[in-house]
Amino acid sequence: MKKIFFTVGPSQLYPSVPTHIKTALKENIFSLSHRSKAFVAIYKEASDNLRKLLGIPTTHHVFFTSSALEGMERTIQNTVHKNSFHFVNGSFSREFWQIAVDLKKNAERADIPNGEGFDFPTVTIPKNTEVICIVQNETSTGVAIPMEHIYTVKKKHPSALIAIDVVSSIPYTTIDFSLIDIVLFSVQKGFGLPAGLGVLIVNDKALKKAALLEKKNVPIGSYHSFPKLFEFEQKFQTRETPNVSAIYLLEKVTKDMLTVGIDTIKKQTEKKADILYAFFDNHKKYKPYVKAPFRSKTTIVIDVKGESEKLVKKLAEKGFIVAQGYGKRKDEHIRIANFPSLSVVMVKKLIRAFS
Repeated sequence: MKKIFFTVGPSQLYPSVPTHIKTALKENIFSLSHRSKAFVAIYKEASDNLRKLLGIPTTHHVFFTSSALEGMERTIQNTVHKNSFHFVNGSFSREFWQIAVDLKKNAERADIPNGEGFDFPTVTIPKNTEVICIVQNETSTGVAIPMEHIYTVKKKHPSALIAIDVVSSIPYTTIDFSLIDIVLFSVQKGFGLPAGLGVLIVNDKALKKAALLEKKNVPIGSYHSFPKLFEFEQKFQTRETPNVSAIYLLEKVTKDMLTVGIDTIKKQTEKKADILYAFFDNHKKYKPYVKAPFRSKTTIVIDVKGESEKLVKKLAEKGFIVAQGYGKRKDEHIRIANFPSLSVVMVKKLIRAFS
């Protein structure tokens, strides 16, 4: 039985990935030197495709890391001398804060219960805050913070850097990069790729902050400091031997997505989300965990009244793999991915399996 993965990461592979892997094997892509002209071309194409797909301006630079979590760590190391501020409403936003604590920063936070969104105007952020960290789409709870709400924070605190994690909402989420300094994500969710590659998008203002900290002898990391990443990005190379295969596949899948069109991808995402929420809003027993307007379009979390393990097992028997709840809510929730690799037809089949 062929399985369909509605897990929230790693998730269903993008449909063209098997073909691209076969081509990569045929052309010996996995044996390329990361200093070769062929790899430089792959990096440049992947970066150019991301810029076109996501609307990344020339003021921002595209770096490759190992994961989104590494992106969080590099962000704190390179932009915070003393003070960071974190909006915490789930496990991954809490992880962002914990990384800052582990790096011995004065990491303040605003907390709300899991499953809820923030009322940003009521949150007091200290004036000495250097970077404000927000997980825009919380994979653990299915809460999505509207980008317009995040922009209000930037406008109110223009001197602070804004860093957002969009790991489970990109490429669906539209970002105004003039109001966002740092964006981080990994590729095993919205891009439908194997895990093992992170993308870190950093603007000139964040680069200048890293250079200033370095000048003050503040530790900003070694081989993956912002200045080092920038130095090699200018040559479309990486500081170390990277995951060449993952960058190659990202190049190919982003090209495929550009062919489909980002507007089409977004409309399809919204259609699938509407189908899923409409079904569970009217279900006699199982209900969406998050209330509007904070419901994620890409990570749908359902309260299944403690029946998570049973449901996951029954759905797997029918060929549908969904994720259980995260952490303490493992038994209470199921989490359903709604990424570009999953079609409307697949979503309707999943709903029939529930029925």
